Amino acid sequence: MSRVTALAEHGTPAATDGRGPREGGGSILHQPTAVWAVAFACVIAFMGIGLVDPILPAIARELAASPTQTEMLFTSYLVITGIAMFFTSWLSSRIGAKRTLLIGLALIIVFALAAGLSQNVETIIGFRAGWGLGNALFISTALATIVGAASGGTSSAIILYEAALGLGIAIGPLIGGLLGSISWRGPFFGSAALMAIGFVAIIVMLKKEPQKPAPIRLSAPFRALARPGLGILASAALFYNIGFFVLLAYTPFALVPLGLGSAITLGLVFFGWGISLAVTSVWVAPLLTRRMRRSRVLWLVLPLLALDLAAAGVLIGSAGGVVTCVIVGGLLLGVLNTVLTESVMEATDLPRPVASSAYSGVRFLGGAIAPPAATLLAEFFGPAVPFYAGAASVLVACAILVLGHRHLARADGAMEDEFEEAEAIGAGDS
Repeated sequence: MSRVTALAEHGTPAATDGRGPREGGGSILHQPTAVWAVAFACVIAFMGIGLVDPILPAIARELAASPTQTEMLFTSYLVITGIAMFFTSWLSSRIGAKRTLLIGLALIIVFALAAGLSQNVETIIGFRAGWGLGNALFISTALATIVGAASGGTSSAIILYEAALGLGIAIGPLIGGLLGSISWRGPFFGSAALMAIGFVAIIVMLKKEPQKPAPIRLSAPFRALARPGLGILASAALFYNIGFFVLLAYTPFALVPLGLGSAITLGLVFFGWGISLAVTSVWVAPLLTRRMRRSRVLWLVLPLLALDLAAAGVLIGSAGGVVTCVIVGGLLLGVLNTVLTESVMEATDLPRPVASSAYSGVRFLGGAIAPPAATLLAEFFGPAVPFYAGAASVLVACAILVLGHRHLARADGAMEDEFEEAEAIGAGDS
C-alpha cells in the first residue's frame, strides 16, 4: 500500500499514457464552438509562418536585398516570438485568455498591413518582429485554451491544434504564391484581411471567457525549464526546429537555380509540404503513439528526418529530388510536431500555459537561427551544406532525447502505468 501512497503523492498524468489517448474516446470533430473559433484563428495565424516563403526570391529581387537579408524576415519574426513566449502565460493569467488572443490578433493585423506598405527590406524586417509579438501572444494562449476547452482529452485537443498548424502552414504558402504572383505586397495584405476575420470569429464565437487561472509568476516559464523532463524536450526542440526551418526557409533559394523560382510554383511546392504535415499530424502520429511510447516515436522519426535532409543535400542539383525531399519532410514533421507537443503537455505537473510558454520560447529561438545561417553556409560552402547542417542538428535533437530518456517517464506515461499497477496490487491486498 505504501507504493500506492507514494505514487499518489507524485500525481499521475491526467490525460494520456504515452501511447495515445486514453480518456474521452470521442471524435476530435465534436468540439465546443469556442474551440472551433480558436482553431480557425490558429489556421490563419500559422499561415503567417509560411506566407512569405514563396515571395522570398521576389522580395530579394525587387528590393535589391541579399538572400541573408531576406531570410531575416523569418529571424526577426521568430526571435521576438520566442522571447515573448516566455511572458505570455504571465500576461494571460492576469487579463484572461480571450483578451490575450484578441491583442495578439490585433498586433498581427497592424504589422502585416505595415509590412505590405514598406519600401525596403529593413522596414519589413522590423514590422515582421512586431508581427512575431502578436503571434506569440496568440499561439501560446491558443494552445492552452484549446487543451483546456476541448472535449476528448489532451491528446485530441493537441491533434486538433496540430491539424490547425498543418493546415495553416499549407495554406500560407499557397496564398502567398497566388497573391505573390501579382505583387510581393499581396500576401501581407491578404494575411491582415484573414486575421481580421479571425479577430471577429474570436469575439463572436468565444463568448464565454475560459476559466481564468491563478496569476502566474513572471519567472515561472524560466523556472519550468529547470524541470528535467521539460528542459530536455525544449533543448531537443531547439535543434529540431533548426532542421525544420532549413527545410522551410532555405529551400526556396535552393530551388531558384533549378528553375522553380516563381511565387506560384514555390507556393504549390510548400502547399504540398503543408498538406503532408497536416495529414500525418492528424492520422499517423496517433497511430504510432498507440503502438509505442512517445519517446520511441521520436527516436524513430528524427533520424528519418535527418536522412531526408541529407538526401536533399545529395540531390541539390535535381529539382524533382529536392521537391520530393520537401514533401517527405512534411510527412515526418507532422508526426514530430504532434508527438513533441503531447510530450511537453504531459511531461510535468506544471500548468499547461507555463509549460507551453517555456517550450515554445526555446523552440522558436531555434527556428530563428536557421534561415540566415543556412544562406551564409550556402554562400561560403555550397548550396548543399545547409541541408547537411540541418540533418546534423536533427541528430543532436535525437541524441538529447536518447540520453535524457530517464527523465521522460511522465511524458511516456510510465508513472501512470505504475500507478495503475499499484492500484491493482492495493485492491488485491484489501
